[in-house]
Amino acid sequence: MSDPRKKVLVAITARPSYSRIRTALQALRDQDRVDIACLCSGAALSSPHGRVVEHIRADGFAVVAEGETLVPGNEPIRMAETTAHTVLFTARHLAESAPDWVVTIADRYETLGTAVAASYLGIPLIHIQGGEITGNIDERVRHAVTKLSDIHLVANFHAAQRLIDMGEHPETIHVTGCPSIDLARASTRIPLADLQQALAAQGLGDFPVDRDFVVVLQHADTTEHAASYRQMRATLEAVAAVGLPVLAFHPNSDAGSAAAGRAVADFAREFPAVPLWQVNNLEGRLFLRLLRQSRCLVGNSSVGIRECAYLGTPVVNLGDRQHGRERARNVADCGWEPAAITQAVRRQIHQTYGSSDLYGAGFSGERIAEVIAGLPPPRTKRYYRDPRSNRERRSFEPWGERAIAQPSSGISSCSASLPPIAGELVHFF
Repeated sequence: MSDPRKKVLVAITARPSYSRIRTALQALRDQDRVDIACLCSGAALSSPHGRVVEHIRADGFAVVAEGETLVPGNEPIRMAETTAHTVLFTARHLAESAPDWVVTIADRYETLGTAVAASYLGIPLIHIQGGEITGNIDERVRHAVTKLSDIHLVANFHAAQRLIDMGEHPETIHVTGCPSIDLARASTRIPLADLQQALAAQGLGDFPVDRDFVVVLQHADTTEHAASYRQMRATLEAVAAVGLPVLAFHPNSDAGSAAAGRAVADFAREFPAVPLWQVNNLEGRLFLRLLRQSRCLVGNSSVGIRECAYLGTPVVNLGDRQHGRERARNVADCGWEPAAITQAVRRQIHQTYGSSDLYGAGFSGERIAEVIAGLPPPRTKRYYRDPRSNRERRSFEPWGERAIAQPSSGISSCSASLPPIAGELVHFF
């Protein structure tokens, strides 16, 4: 007798969360062993942050409940309060719906709320994009969610090895790549006319998308949120000095975001001659098409590290928000000095970079769906101690020609070899 269909609930709390799970949702919908549904809360319901819940419904996915858990404000306490509201909303829904698995994504504070609720209700948790390191509180959240999770779907071998170092059992770790790279691959096929039409729909029909331009996407760094206004002003002053048209995206909902958004508005009002356009949100694939069209992305978003690596878009990454994340050659790191930022942007707009598969080759959604559909009941979670001493670190590229050319029919080891881990291997595709 075949196994009954798994009830899988995916918690989506913000615009980037949906971008990082969309292709996996599409692939899961095609699995005859899975019933998939979405639970939306936090910034996913916020109009200033794109109200991504409407995009989820438009894509044909069931949203079984919405929770107004986001506590707006510019102070760190609002993130803690939002997390608390997320725990309460998610726990109550899970108690009623009793899914077989819960999926949580990445490292935002709402992600921690989802993980806490699922863990205390004894519902197995799947975490996407664990094992990475960055320069702010997101890393603490990411690692905390790792310890609450039963299954880990990670972007690359570096992340997998860190999870083993944290005591996660290799059999629970699957290297699938980052599903947002799937959107990046799809975005390369979007005609420029479609992008122009999408911008016009947001009142940006006069933005010169067919010429050289720079995109600014800068979030508040929660470890120095009080400096958000000053840092955004420094970025805008530096980019304006380059002389190219600038399209600035509004920041996310982290502490300090209101100040960063106010800095953009103030700068635009004070310097009306600067060719600066502002936008709240673009659909994920169109946003990535925009980045591919641009001469440079400036700011501190992880999209510069992940998706832009695949797209080959030049990036000037500012500050410490992405500190420690593996980078491709397209990224130039810089501090907050306006003159240094201007110099870095001027250098990057003349560079050309090839595509990197550091975070995947664009087929992660299918791999994630295969893993989830084939999951057995989770093992009792125990701390795993790697028996190897003086472990050898080897370079590893799981997206080689063999891995892509031969679609997997289930969990398999990658074509590249790994040092043995107690006779077992992390799962690779």
